[in-house]
Amino acid sequence: MKNFLTNIFKTKIYLALALLVFVLLVGVLGFKIISEYSWVDAVYMTVITITTVGFGEVQPLDDNAKIFTVFLILSSVVIVGYALSIITEYILSSNNLEDLKKKKMQKKIDELQNHTIICGYGRNGRQAAKKLLSYNKPFVVIEKNKEIIESNQDDKVPMVFGNANEDDVLIQAGLDRASTLITALPSDADNLFVVLSARQLNKKACIISRASQETSYQKLKLAGANNVILPDIIGGDHMASLVVVPDLIEFIDNLAVGGNEDVNIEEIDVDKLYNTSSKVQTIKDLDLRNKTGCTVIGYKGSDGEYIVNPEAEIKLVPHSKVIVLGRPEQIQKMNSIYELD
Repeated sequence: MKNFLTNIFKTKIYLALALLVFVLLVGVLGFKIISEYSWVDAVYMTVITITTVGFGEVQPLDDNAKIFTVFLILSSVVIVGYALSIITEYILSSNNLEDLKKKKMQKKIDELQNHTIICGYGRNGRQAAKKLLSYNKPFVVIEKNKEIIESNQDDKVPMVFGNANEDDVLIQAGLDRASTLITALPSDADNLFVVLSARQLNKKACIISRASQETSYQKLKLAGANNVILPDIIGGDHMASLVVVPDLIEFIDNLAVGGNEDVNIEEIDVDKLYNTSSKVQTIKDLDLRNKTGCTVIGYKGSDGEYIVNPEAEIKLVPHSKVIVLGRPEQIQKMNSIYELD
């Protein structure tokens, strides 16, 4: 809608400018031919006539020149007035549309609860946003580069313009209501400052920070980050693993995590699999293998402890999670049976 209105205004502006040039050329040629002015005098007379500044003539005008000047004044008043109205309308409309868009975006952000805030929309920030979109998880992006925001405007990606180091910007993004904050700024110092600010504003939020240097890891953890990711180390380790255990890594890479139709692995809250307020069940009691074909390969207790390849008799307590592995159709069957979609 905005682009449509902008194109209409631009068309009108081009028309107004063309009319201004036309009346200027007519005036110059008219004074040149009728009054035999020099080119400089003809331009001068045309400009003072169109702008109605009230300066005197270069030389007295005869009757033909006076009649021409009258028509030039009348036509120029109409054209200049039209041009000024179009330009003013364009400027005001552009500002109003931009303000309305910002208000609409902020209203959308204000309605979010338990969302994720991504600080920085660089390579890592975009990847995080893409993943959250695939999971249909609500999130907000904070970016201080206006050009990046303008080039990535999308109704699906709410953005806040500003520096994530500032508390007001974090509050504007809804940090007090957010469940997670991801800071993916290129500078470790900036990430450290964001972590400190975010932890003060929201004691319960899960904070995930990017780090470039290994020496920054402990500092970010002390500042309040729950997890610190070093992309360079992860990338190098992954490449080396492709040399050491290539088939295993290739198999893991081909496993699709939730968020698309080819998912192979899912993390599920135990509370969604059975009524945890009744008798506590075990993995064996769920019988996921026979019901869906999926296999439980991991278990996360309510205390946050992970168990790989858990025993069938392990008790599934409230607020715990199971990680299941299966073919896409088996995962879909499980989602259908337990209404997990």
